[in-house]
This record gives sequence, structure tokens and C-alpha cells, in this order.
Amino acid sequence: MLWEPVKIGPTWQYENGWTLPRFTLGWRILAWCGYWLKDKHGKPWAFTAEQTRFILWYFAVEESGDFLYHSGVLQRLKGWGKDPIAACLSMAAMFAEVTFDHWDGDTPVGREQSNAWIQIVAVSLIQTQNTMKLFPSLITAEARKHYGIQVGKRNVWGAGDERQIEAVTSSVMSIEGGRPTLVIRNETQNWNSSNSGHEMAGAIEGNAAKSDKDSPARMLDICNAYRPGEDSVGQRMREAYESTLGDEAEFAEFGVMYDSLEAPPEAPLTLAAAPDVVRAVRGDAVWLDAEGRIRKSIANPANTPSESRRKWYNQITAAEDSWTEPLEFDPLKDPEKILERGEEIALFLDCSKSDDATALVGCRMSDGHVVTLGMWQRPPGKRGDGWLAPREKVDQSVREAFDEFTVVGFFGDPSHVKDDETMDRYWDPLFNDWHLRYRHKLRVWASGKKGGAGHAVMFDMSARDNTRSFASAVGFTLEEIKSASFTWDGDARLRRHVLNARRYPVDGYVSISKDKRESKNKIDLAICMVGARMVRRLILNSGKKGGGQVW
Repeated sequence: MLWEPVKIGPTWQYENGWTLPRFTLGWRILAWCGYWLKDKHGKPWAFTAEQTRFILWYFAVEESGDFLYHSGVLQRLKGWGKDPIAACLSMAAMFAEVTFDHWDGDTPVGREQSNAWIQIVAVSLIQTQNTMKLFPSLITAEARKHYGIQVGKRNVWGAGDERQIEAVTSSVMSIEGGRPTLVIRNETQNWNSSNSGHEMAGAIEGNAAKSDKDSPARMLDICNAYRPGEDSVGQRMREAYESTLGDEAEFAEFGVMYDSLEAPPEAPLTLAAAPDVVRAVRGDAVWLDAEGRIRKSIANPANTPSESRRKWYNQITAAEDSWTEPLEFDPLKDPEKILERGEEIALFLDCSKSDDATALVGCRMSDGHVVTLGMWQRPPGKRGDGWLAPREKVDQSVREAFDEFTVVGFFGDPSHVKDDETMDRYWDPLFNDWHLRYRHKLRVWASGKKGGAGHAVMFDMSARDNTRSFASAVGFTLEEIKSASFTWDGDARLRRHVLNARRYPVDGYVSISKDKRESKNKIDLAICMVGARMVRRLILNSGKKGGGQVW
């Protein structure tokens, strides 16, 4: 194989043979599907070897009889067969022995769920149809008669209407409070805040968590690679899974089997290389024509390279106008680095009143390590009605930074929003307090010379000169990212904001902005990271109290 794929999860693990679970209910599920279901040619349904291993692991049980994984994520390239496997497992969840019952020696024995209720959930009706339209041809006549199955456009009923598969779209009200036994979450890379995706995901998780121990509810996500910066449910699930990996994992393992087969980062997106790369990541989906239609799709100039990599290489890659990408920024993460009391740092604060986030970031003078010191943003949904940035909490975080560390530079962009009551600028009173409180401690001022008529803290980014200075700092920071010249603390919010940032031309420079003005994809922590590194650079280049020139 020319391009060895990145193998995530148990399905493709091999050690003197395929690695399989010791105990699983999967064999009976496979047998049930082969007996009662059929393919499009009318032959008994047969899973590929890859799909078989996935099912065996998804239904793996521990010695206690509990499932090894309560949920699964199946991420594959387009056309791999995610919807057919979801349809088969939905039918099995209705009638097969999918719940542990007892042991027969060393063999786990399952039982049917008499109250089987399967939900196939997506953010649009079309996405649910990708799975629902498979049932009429999938179910054999014998199964229809034996189980009393009735197939509709949005429902499949069985066992005298006691068991059900239903298609559900973006309606939190229709999901919350239910007790489904299996939830298929379709195309979670498209679930985001704009289509109530996060609210649906939260409702589904809540329903599953409250299920009875002897009748556990399970989830299965089927998805393509997510688009970084969109903050989709697919992205959050992948990042949550990754946070459990390694000896120094950020979080404990939480029962999700994440399974993906991805092209290696160095795989080129060229017409010559693409067929070999696709063959490597398609697994057993040999029906995917690597030389034909997929190659033509990659060659089509209307399809961006990032989308081609996402769809056909199953890679998580940034958009064309992204400022940076995970492969550049993630290796700089070093959560083990801790700011020690008294260390010299530079601060940058980006302020908002209600819409964007207000954020505070510090940068250590000695090595440039970046830390997130605070972020305040409007809560989602109705909880955010009337929300205003908490100036007193922001001030408290600034005070704590000055108390804990030696702050030698502190710039902040106050924004021009006004207080609804006084009609004065919302942040000006605090900035004036900070100027009076800290001006003698800071080696550089945000405007004017120290001790003069300028301002120690207020760095108005709408001012032309400051816009250029910040855009120049954006360029410096990007070069530092590419050359791995600094580290950051691993804060997931900072990462998300950095990957949300898009390139934005300003007066011959390239600055950063959101993907669109009203976007919910915040970048405020990215602005603060750039700003804090800019302040650090100004101090080092000023020659005050040590420090040679930094470029």
C-alpha cells in the first residue's frame, strides 16, 4: 500500500490477525441480518469484513454484561456504506438479540428489546431519507410476515406497532424526554448552532443517559470528516474523543468507540496520487471507483481542495481562506507548561458588549507561551436574552493577573459599543481605571509614550495605525505557528477560535476575521493570542529591561 492510512478505533487494528473483542453480541446480530435482510439484488445481506469487525466491536460487552461502548462514531469517506449499515442495525435493534441477558458458559446471550424505539435523526428531512429509503428493499417478505412489519416514508412499524423506527429532523421538542433504545445521528458534521444541532445532541444525550440499566439506550453517529471552525457536533465529538487519549489525557474515557480510516497528512491531492490514496482509505468499500468518478470529482475546479480532502480522503482539513489549520496549530499545544507566580507576562483583552465574546489572554515573556485567562460570552438560547458582558468579572480577572504575575504590558480593544443607560462607551470607565491603576507598572503603553499624554491600555483596533500594526502581528504570529516557535496551553476554546479565523486583507496586510460578519463562529481568543504576542514583541524590541530584537 503506497499510502498507509491513519487508523482510529478498533476496526483496523491487526496483530497476528484482526483484533476482535473477547465477548460480543455481534455474532448474533450478523446472523440475524444475514437471515432476515437482503441486498439490492435480492440475495441475503452480507456485510464486508470491515463492517463485520465494526459491528462486533460496537456490540462488545464486558464480563459484567455491560456494553464496552455505549455509543459509537463511524467516520468514513463518502459512499462507503454508512447509511446501509445504519439501516441494518436499526432493523436489528427492532428484532434481534441486541441487549445482554445472560451467559452461556463464556458466550454472552442477548435478548430482544420488547419496547424497541429507534430514532434516525438528522438536521434535514433529506438526510434522514438517505437511510429511510433503504428499508423497502432491505426487508425480506419473510421478515415482513414474521414480524408484522409495515414500512412508511418516515416510520417502520413492527410487532403489532409495539416497535418502531422513526425519522426525526430538527425539532428538539420532538426529541427531548423520549426513551429511544437506539439513536442513529446522521451526518453530524452538519449539526451546528444554526440548525439547532447542539440542542438536539444535548437532548439525545440526556435521553440516553436516563435509560434503564437492563434496557440501555445507545447512540451511533455516522459522519464524514468535519470542517474545522464550524463547531459542529461532529467536531465536538471528535475533539472530546481526542481529549481522552494518551498517558496524560485531559479527560477520562467516556464510553465512545470512535472509528475512522483517514489519509495521512502528507498524502498529496493530485490526479496521479488520488486513486492510490482513495484505495487506502476506502477500506473494504471496493465499489468506490478510485480511478473514475472520484478522480473526476477531485479534478473538477469547482470543488475546493479542502472539500475534496474531506469527502474522498476522509481528512479533517481547514477551508481555503483559513488562517491556520489543525496540523499546524495542534502540535504547539503543551498543557504541561504552567505560568509560575511572579513570572513576567504580556496581556491582551478583546472586549465586546453582547454579541461577540470578551476574552483575555496572556503571553509569557521568557518563551512566548500563550495561556487563556478568561472568556465571557452570551449563553445559548433563551438564557442569553439580555446578556451583557460582566465588566466586574473581567476586572476581577485582570486584577488576579496583576496579583499573580508580573504584567509588563497590557493592551485592550474596548470596542465602540455604548452603555444603554449612560450612553457612554461601555468599556471606557474600566479602561480609564486600568490606565490609572497600572500605568506605572507597564513597560510599553498602548498609545503614546509612557508617561506622556497617551493611554497605557487602550488599543483601539479601529484606528488606522493600530489596524496595520495588528495585521502585521497576525503575519508574525502565523510565521511563528508554521515554524513552531511558541506553545499554547491546550485550551479548547482558544483552539476553536484560532481555527475559526479567516484571512482578511487590510491595507496591504493580511489580518484575521470571522467567516462572515454575523457568524456565530467566534475568533476573540485568536485576536487576543495575536495581540498578546504583539505586546510581548513590542516590549522585547523596545530594549527595556533586557531582551534582544524579536522578529
